[in-house]
This record gives sequence, structure tokens and C-alpha cells, in this order.
Amino acid sequence: MPQARLCSCWGGRVLPLLLAYVCYLLLGATVFQLLEKQAEAQSRDQFQFEKLRFLENYTCLDQRALEQFVQVIMEAWVKGVNPKGNSTNPSNWDFGSSFFFAGTVVTTIGYGNLAPSTEAGQVFCVFYALVGIPLNVVFLNHLGAGLHAHLAALERWEEQPRRSQLLQILGLALFLTLGTLVILIFPPMVFSHVEGWSFGEGFYFAFITLSTIGFGDYVVGTDPSKHYISVYRSLAAIWILLGLAWLALVLPLGPLLLHRCSQLWLLSRGLGLKEGGAPEMGGVPRPQKTPISA
Repeated sequence: MPQARLCSCWGGRVLPLLLAYVCYLLLGATVFQLLEKQAEAQSRDQFQFEKLRFLENYTCLDQRALEQFVQVIMEAWVKGVNPKGNSTNPSNWDFGSSFFFAGTVVTTIGYGNLAPSTEAGQVFCVFYALVGIPLNVVFLNHLGAGLHAHLAALERWEEQPRRSQLLQILGLALFLTLGTLVILIFPPMVFSHVEGWSFGEGFYFAFITLSTIGFGDYVVGTDPSKHYISVYRSLAAIWILLGLAWLALVLPLGPLLLHRCSQLWLLSRGLGLKEGGAPEMGGVPRPQKTPISA
């Protein structure tokens, strides 16, 4: 029955929501790319022109010229153009980067290192977030509901044989361990290798990202001196979505696992001190409900 409920939940609610969720991200990435990429190219060309003029006039540089050049650098930075490198730097609004930006909008991470610079892009971002943020919340809530249906058998945990109880505890512990490795350990190692960070910096970025704090001091795929694969930032966006979904599944499991472990410890201690007990059923000891509820 729990498996049937899980399949029904996935087939009836989660899968359509997942499809709508992915389609919405693809729509956002496409629109952001169309609205922002051309404006970014114009800003990049203008910045390169001003930098060349600065180099030509270096011999007669005065304070006013320096201030003007600094102002040009600041305007370029606000529009997402990194002053380092040259005009061959990867675009911040190619499809992969736009998909990454769309993911940070709907998950409310908001690194702050990139934002729409056109009026049309800013207006679209407002309405895109108004729909995308609730969609993200509903999707994560339904994932949590699906896990609750799958673990409905744990409500009758005290009535199960002790061996089955131990297997459930081990299964939950294995799920938490593998999830931690896949979501919180391996990705920081990859980011650290690609970006040239230490593992601590990579783990810091992963935590700040998945907690949706998004300071923006560490952002993947922004170093102009590195040559990233085209899907690098798209894969990072998918990791963010999977990480948030995993956290939505895991948060209810932590207290449950600790509670079950404490129950098993109390049960084992009670059986060890008990000299005589109730008859065994099928050779498998049954736990007493009274000590557990106490």
C-alpha cells in the first residue's frame, strides 16, 4: 500500500509539477537570454573601447580621466561584465548561464553578482519570480508529501519485529549518508577542482547556496581566466534543484532517525535487564509499547 500511494502521488501530482517546473525554467532561460545577451554584448564592446582609449592616453593621464575610467569599470561590473580579460570572455547570458540565473531566481538564492540590466528584463524578472517562487515551494512540498506516504509504514514501527526495526534504521542511515555524499561532499570537491578553491571554500559555497542565503562572494563559472564547458553552469543549477529537493526530503528524517535509535536503545536496555518476559511470537521478540512511549 505505501508503494501504491507513492506511485499514485508521483504519477498524479509530482510528475506534472516536475514537468511544469522544468518547462518554466527553460522558458525563463530562453527569455532572459533573448532580452539580456545583446545588451551585454554592447556593454562589453563599449568597455573594451574605453579601455583601449585609456591605454592610448596613459602618457597624459590626469585625475579626471582616471575617475572617468573607474566609472566605466563600475558601470560594466554592475551590468555583469568582468573587467578582467577581453571581449572573448564567456557571456553571462548564454543559455547555460541564463538557466543558472533562472534557478537562482525561483529558489530565492539571489547571489547578487548578476541582474537584468534592460528594463524589459527587469519587468520580466519580477513576474517570473512571482510565479516561479510559489511553484518552487509547491514542488518541494509535494516531494515531502511523497516521502511521508512512502514512510507511512514507520507509523506502525513499534508493532514490527526487532530485526525489521534494525533494517529500517540502517536503511534510513544509509539514505542520509549517501545523500550527504552526493549532495554535500562530492559537488564541493568538483567545484574546488574546477574553480581552484579549497575544499572548505567549496563546501562553504555549497552550504550558502543550498541554504538559499546566496552571498555572491563565491559563484561558479565566473572566472574569465578559466575555460568552462558549455553546460557547467546548467549542471550547477540542476545540482541546486536536486540539493533543495534532497533537503526537503531529509529534514523530516533527521528527528525521526534519532527518535527510532533512542527507542531501540531503550528497548535493548529493557530486554537486557529483564529476566522474564512475554512469550515470543515466531521466535522474534516483540517490543513493549509502554517503555517506548515513556
